[in-house]
Amino acid sequence: MKFLKSTLTSAVLLLACAGSYAQQQEVVDTAVFARIRKAELNSSQIPQIAHYITDVSGGRLTGSPAYTRAANWAVATMKKWGLANAATESWGTFGKQWEIQDFSIMMRAPYPAQVRAYPNPWSESTNGLVQGEVTLITPSQAMDTTYLAAHQADFNGKFVMVVGSSPGTKANFKASAERLTDAELANLKDTYMVPPGMITMYLNYIKTFKTADVIFKKAGALAFINTGGGNMNGTVFVQGEYGYKLTDPETVPRASMAMEDAQKIKRLIASGQKVQLSLNISGKFSTDDTNGYNVVGEIPGTDPKLKSQLVMLGGHLDSWQAATGATDNGAGCIVMMEAIRLLDSLGLKPKRTIRIALWGGEEQGLYGSFGYVKNHYREGEKIKPEQAKVSAYFNLDNGTGKIRGIYAQSNQAVKPIFEQWFKPFNDLGAQTVTLANTGSTDHLSFDWAGIPGFQFVQDPIDYETRTHHSNMDDYDHLQIDDLKQAAIIVASFVYQASIRPEMLPRKPLEKGGFVFDGF
Repeated sequence: MKFLKSTLTSAVLLLACAGSYAQQQEVVDTAVFARIRKAELNSSQIPQIAHYITDVSGGRLTGSPAYTRAANWAVATMKKWGLANAATESWGTFGKQWEIQDFSIMMRAPYPAQVRAYPNPWSESTNGLVQGEVTLITPSQAMDTTYLAAHQADFNGKFVMVVGSSPGTKANFKASAERLTDAELANLKDTYMVPPGMITMYLNYIKTFKTADVIFKKAGALAFINTGGGNMNGTVFVQGEYGYKLTDPETVPRASMAMEDAQKIKRLIASGQKVQLSLNISGKFSTDDTNGYNVVGEIPGTDPKLKSQLVMLGGHLDSWQAATGATDNGAGCIVMMEAIRLLDSLGLKPKRTIRIALWGGEEQGLYGSFGYVKNHYREGEKIKPEQAKVSAYFNLDNGTGKIRGIYAQSNQAVKPIFEQWFKPFNDLGAQTVTLANTGSTDHLSFDWAGIPGFQFVQDPIDYETRTHHSNMDDYDHLQIDDLKQAAIIVASFVYQASIRPEMLPRKPLEKGGFVFDGF
């Protein structure tokens, strides 16, 4: 026993020393990191890239003409830079294309007044201007299909508006935008991780809303108007839960209204006033092309033995359409395009091939990245040969804030590696490597496929409070200097992964199904 104990002790010490030695041998090309930093600070193209992805392309709803404009521009731009194999690539069937053509809404009685509202994605059209009285239901009634079926007569020729309790009028002194403190960075927990039970609950929620829509249409309702989101700053959170699938039935027109306007209407009705609205929604559906598309491009590797291997970077190009999707996730695509432009413009010679991917369909459930992974790396429990050739995938999709660290996704072996890679950027506020997990975006598709997939830790700024899925998500909410900092770090990490003698360490492959993001 003493011999066995001594042998085990020696083995443990040997492994510890080997790990320490491996960590010490991680050679970081700080000279190239410095070149990347200097180039970005002196000749950044982030403002131009941001302008074309947001202002010029518009709100990039999956499958829409705006998404196609953005994808085609990205391909043409990468070709102009000299990237190889720049193209759009179908990930599979998505469904109906939709684009808003015309929209207006007014309160007509008890007096004319403007209201702040937006059409929901994939809304049916009103077929001209419609006008009628507003009838209110509560959130719990909206989810009670038995109640709705019993009250169909109340909805005929009416605008059905769901309004909850007022969030109150007390002043909110908490800042709407913030940066992560050192204490918060030191205590990061799993975030945006959606357990299977919540997925099931959400799917049931969508199913109930679809049933409710059928009831409203059968009852002859003019439209369904959603309100809420809990924000009293004129921010309207607008997204589409359904309507894009080829099997989805025609429903009533749908719109989302600002909380303040909805509460005013609720108070007017409570005091005995009859409130009337007029609404025009003209949306164009098309099934000319029902596929969904990603954008890809490459810097070919130069090492004869390693050039068949990949380092990937990406973010999702699709957005919601009430604004131009600047922080969700124009910001991620802007940074990733700038990062690969930097690497190419500096004439760097990566050993492994570097591939950028801008995903479609993320907002509907990681469709683009999951379809790509299914086509290339893993389908069900079957692992495809290409899977073994991907060293890592780096993702950016938490708004416009600067990078403060990275989620290692429980990959303990990669933690000391990334800590060394971050050291040259400690002065830029980036140094945290947490073993915590983050979810709800495209790195999960790669993680599921057994490929090291990572999302960077970002300062939240006003992502959750103001811009995420809202009418405020425009260019002017981008923090350009933060995006420059992020591009420097992403380009450096990607380059370092491309020249590293070994691929990045992997976690054991997990078996089982894939959990989608949702909306």
